[in-house]
Amino acid sequence: MSPICLLPDLLINQIAAGEVIERPASALKELLENSLDAGATEIAVQLEGGGIKLLRVRDNGGGIAPEQLPFALLRHATSKIASLDDLQRVASMGFRGEALASMAAVAQVTLTSRNAEAAHAWQIQAVDGTQSETTPAAHAHGTSVEMRELYFNTPARRKFLKSESTEFAYCAEAFKRIVLSRPDVAFSLQHNNRMMWQLPAQSLAQRIVALLGDEFAQGAVTVDRQAAGLHLYGLASQPAYSRATRDAQHFFLNGRFIRDKVVAHAIRQAYQDILHNQRHPAFVLFLDLPPELVDVNVHPAKSEVRFRESQAVHQFVFHTLQQALSAPVTAHEEVAHTPPPQHAQSNPVQQAMPLHTAAEPLAFYDTLFGTAARNQERVSITDYSGAPALPESDVGIPPLGFALAQLSGIYILAQNQRGLVVVDMHAAHERIVYEKLKNALDQQQIPTQQLLIPASFAADALDIATVEEDQAALAQLGFDLAPISPTTLAVRAMPAMLKQAHAEAAARDVLHELREYGASRALTERRNELLATLACHSAVRANQQLTLEEMNHILREMERTERSGQCNHGRPTWFQISIAELDAMFMRGQ
Repeated sequence: MSPICLLPDLLINQIAAGEVIERPASALKELLENSLDAGATEIAVQLEGGGIKLLRVRDNGGGIAPEQLPFALLRHATSKIASLDDLQRVASMGFRGEALASMAAVAQVTLTSRNAEAAHAWQIQAVDGTQSETTPAAHAHGTSVEMRELYFNTPARRKFLKSESTEFAYCAEAFKRIVLSRPDVAFSLQHNNRMMWQLPAQSLAQRIVALLGDEFAQGAVTVDRQAAGLHLYGLASQPAYSRATRDAQHFFLNGRFIRDKVVAHAIRQAYQDILHNQRHPAFVLFLDLPPELVDVNVHPAKSEVRFRESQAVHQFVFHTLQQALSAPVTAHEEVAHTPPPQHAQSNPVQQAMPLHTAAEPLAFYDTLFGTAARNQERVSITDYSGAPALPESDVGIPPLGFALAQLSGIYILAQNQRGLVVVDMHAAHERIVYEKLKNALDQQQIPTQQLLIPASFAADALDIATVEEDQAALAQLGFDLAPISPTTLAVRAMPAMLKQAHAEAAARDVLHELREYGASRALTERRNELLATLACHSAVRANQQLTLEEMNHILREMERTERSGQCNHGRPTWFQISIAELDAMFMRGQ
């Protein structure tokens, strides 16, 4: 066994960098937070090569005194806290003193700063963790941090970085989060000498519109409530503006972007009665509370927190958001969302039921198909409980029988040898398509369908980068996507099993999986979840009227599909009610 030894500082910092500086976007977040902590009112960001080649952040904050510059690049050197009491009530964005030291260990870092008392700026550089002497430099009041060639000295780690376009997209996302959190600060972002964003100091409403668009602002409700030292404010979307992914969810705690399970659950609960479970709300929400009521020292990236009174926070967020979403809409919103008036009826009347029936269904099919229906290949299936169904009878009735009617636009009613079969048509069809997609992907032969008119939709930079980088994965899934502008994608082909009407929604779901998990994980460990989502887009919907032929096609497909007794979520797709059970219900023979 090797002896225990103390690791050198450079290696310690390189290890820490793997957690703190995962990619250029992580470094950008840390530098922007440092600028805000320094009291900056103007912050400029310059990137080259997605931030891998160059990442420079310049601010007009308070600056660093010349004698303090060497400490700024040392591990656990910080001006934010000095004791355990300070740690328990952190009010600044940064406090660990790890970010700059981590960058200096895995990149070429130049720090230039000038405070109000200095006649000129001073500069210090670090390469491989070794610092240069402090030298005079030209710089306005404030600080610039320049990071070049991220992970140049750890090539194995650099291989894990994505393409330049993808890394820039992550940087742009980190930039947007910081920009949303501080509308009182002016920001700009350049990439490869091209100005991408230039935002003046403005109101919160103006900043939200600038970043998320008028559509979100017009489709959102205002949230603003204070109680017991807690203050929740911002905008939350109405159900009509729901999204297929969580990419428009921004929650800030004391100005810091976080992802917290307590908060996420409270928001889901507030929307549970008004939003379909496969849709996600969009929001920009800010929660302010005393710093001593939350522990931000949970994770190096500081995106996870721990509340001292998590139940109180949960209830406050839930009730505040629920109240905002249930408030009466304005007259303008009523006009926009009220359905056309119906003819008034003075008395309740029995509404017509769209119950499509087939008189003498067996004779109908015998006439239609002749002896072919009687001599068709016999199929065995398994019912929802796992017990084998009765074998096909000698009269040629298939295990799930023949369709009689469609009930409430949801259920297929069929008659087989045992009695009545009730099928949840969406759940059953979803399983059919899901199994077909699995088999096709296993054989790497998902059939595609070219769209006569490509379906275009608005996309952010990360979506564009994902399409450019993961063309092979998209093709394997049966999609042909291409950028047609810096903010627009087009679906040119999609799996033939899916409905073309859902091209945009299906493409967005695929892109979300590739963005969230990467192509490799999406096609392996996340494969079934992804295919189940695509199957849902293709399955027949509630209230979709089917012909008898279409209903029987679903029944025959169920009989040929493995695990067709359960939907993709584990619920039963059909029930058998025997003649004996019906007789018992009506007490026949008693």
